[in-house]
Amino acid sequence: MAISEDPELQLFLFGLFLSVYLVTVLGNLLIVLLIIFDSHLHTPMYYFLSNLSLIDIFFISTTIPEMIVGIKLHNRVISYVGCLTQMSLFLFFACMDDMILTVMAYDRFVAICHPLHYTVMMNPQVCAVLILLSFSVSVFDSLLHNLIVLQVTCFKDVEIANFFCHPLQLLNLACTNKLSSNIVIYFIGVILGIFPVLGIILSYCKIVFSILKIPSSSGKHKAFSTRGSHLSVVCLFYGTGIGVYLGSVVSHSPQKNAVASLMYTVVSPMLNPFIYTLRNRDISNALKRFHSRVF
Repeated sequence: MAISEDPELQLFLFGLFLSVYLVTVLGNLLIVLLIIFDSHLHTPMYYFLSNLSLIDIFFISTTIPEMIVGIKLHNRVISYVGCLTQMSLFLFFACMDDMILTVMAYDRFVAICHPLHYTVMMNPQVCAVLILLSFSVSVFDSLLHNLIVLQVTCFKDVEIANFFCHPLQLLNLACTNKLSSNIVIYFIGVILGIFPVLGIILSYCKIVFSILKIPSSSGKHKAFSTRGSHLSVVCLFYGTGIGVYLGSVVSHSPQKNAVASLMYTVVSPMLNPFIYTLRNRDISNALKRFHSRVF
């Protein structure tokens, strides 16, 4: 389904989404390069951030290039294999985003609440295991959706009520019983959405209580400012993602669901680099050092 059927808007939409895609890729790539080449950022927090930025590049690349080509060629047809591939990659990278944001909250919890044990609790081996665990959960999520959708061997002449092969639309096509489709949607939404959010909320509650115990006001301000960027990204990603995923069961407006999907598939990956560079002092300083070395 197209975002808009208005022929006069097609050129504008092509330019808009191409610009957003380039800004997202270049912005996240810049963060990855800064963390790799700046030794001041070689910490667990920025190790996870570099992974998040890399995942965001792949995440937006699963949907936007296909849509841009479709707008340019006036062709929205996608093959059966192409549709399943897009859905699988979308689920994998969305779940990786989900898991890494949760891991980053845990990292901040350890750094604030257990600072003396931080280097031991978040050593390189633990960080690698956490990323591997996130990878495994993401693969499981993608495979679970595929096993259900593959019950339908062919989607010929079927219109997907979104601008890409959204898992929810394919689940509704695959499940002839609406109740079974809703059960799957809510089960995955709770396991991969509600539980991580509860973990993040619990971590931040403990972080806030620990920060309030800091005697100096400058120390409190610094602690809150470094956590603000991660919290902003969490609210943007989870708020829109869970809202679309669970709200689709109630809402029957494809256009509204498609526009809402844009928020976490396009807007969230695009804003992440701006949030982390504007609100994070370490990244801002690394950017200044990089600028002074180059110019």
